[in-house]
Amino acid sequence: MRQSPARPWICERLLVVTHVPHFAWHGRVSAYSPYAIEIAEWAALARQVVIASPMRRAAPPADCAVIKADNIVLVRQPETGGHSLRAKLRQVALLPWSVLALARAMRTVDAVHVRCPGNIGLLGALLAPIACRRRVAKYAGQWSAFPNEPWSVQLQRWILRSRWWAAPVLVYDSAPSATAHVVPFFASVLNSAHIARARTAAQRRRRAISRILYVGRLTEQKNVAILIRALAMLRHEGVAVECVVVGDGPERSALLSEVQSLGVGDQVRFDGACDQDAVLARYEWADALVLPSESEGWPKALAEAMAFGLCCIGPNRGIIPWMLGEGRGVVVTPGLVDELATAIRSLATAGDELSAMRAAAADWAQQFTIERFGSTLRQVLGSHWYPVDSTRPAVLRV
Repeated sequence: MRQSPARPWICERLLVVTHVPHFAWHGRVSAYSPYAIEIAEWAALARQVVIASPMRRAAPPADCAVIKADNIVLVRQPETGGHSLRAKLRQVALLPWSVLALARAMRTVDAVHVRCPGNIGLLGALLAPIACRRRVAKYAGQWSAFPNEPWSVQLQRWILRSRWWAAPVLVYDSAPSATAHVVPFFASVLNSAHIARARTAAQRRRRAISRILYVGRLTEQKNVAILIRALAMLRHEGVAVECVVVGDGPERSALLSEVQSLGVGDQVRFDGACDQDAVLARYEWADALVLPSESEGWPKALAEAMAFGLCCIGPNRGIIPWMLGEGRGVVVTPGLVDELATAIRSLATAGDELSAMRAAAADWAQQFTIERFGSTLRQVLGSHWYPVDSTRPAVLRV
């Protein structure tokens, strides 16, 4: 097994409640790569981990990774969501099944980890206080309010802050919360070997900014179209830079059309979804990373790019001003093409002063590793949950 008696289990059976789709394929379980790497650390805390999530029996996409843990069992949950009327009606129709499936899973475990925001996470936040005394939530989105956020997101934050939840909530925030059970917490998917690779890349950075990178989902909220328009504006001014877009999503076709209509097809390349090693290679290739999103929790791509010594531009939302503060990067207002173009221009035309930004970013970001995440997670939960006897045999009842 993964654990030795010297490091006792935090719990016997941990239930993870998440909306993240899992792929069961050729005897292995895969999921979106950053989540898969993180969940392996959660799996090290328990003798057995039950994951209540949507499940697909299909080959996983390129941006997925195998969850490296041998103590995981999947309990399939209905896959719901979407903005159309049909999707909403389907979600309402499946609600009784969702509640029943989740309640049954909670009866088989002695601890529950709910991941929010998400449809299944909302149900988990409502049900877990009834079913289980030992529980923890992780809020993976922007913890502070932001313009035009969905009401369901506001509701989930309210529940997790409330006395109803009354258990640890791990959030992406830079300062202690007024609510005692809300705990600032940061994740990473880079291990110590990746950090060594990042340190080498950061020390070899060129002075000029001519290669820009975007890493993330291609959704409307990510504002990739704003980045493309800013690049087109700079091209007309004679400031030409290359841009590689890494990721996939529902906006891909529209973004490809935008590139063609603005005449920047020779500058902007879409690489699609990539595995972790390919993404790290893009960090080594690039000079700067641009993240023009409307909102962000803890953007792992931004932290990773900083570790690799890239000059980074991010939105002035959530904790990003803290991440890029003290000369570590540049923040802009989301949705403003002119402001983003100005920020990119300032980097593309800057000289030696960029070396200080790169060094500050790399020094700060290289402290965040998956090993540190795992040890900190154990400390936080150990302070709230008593360890269990790791010698008892595990019995799974699902």
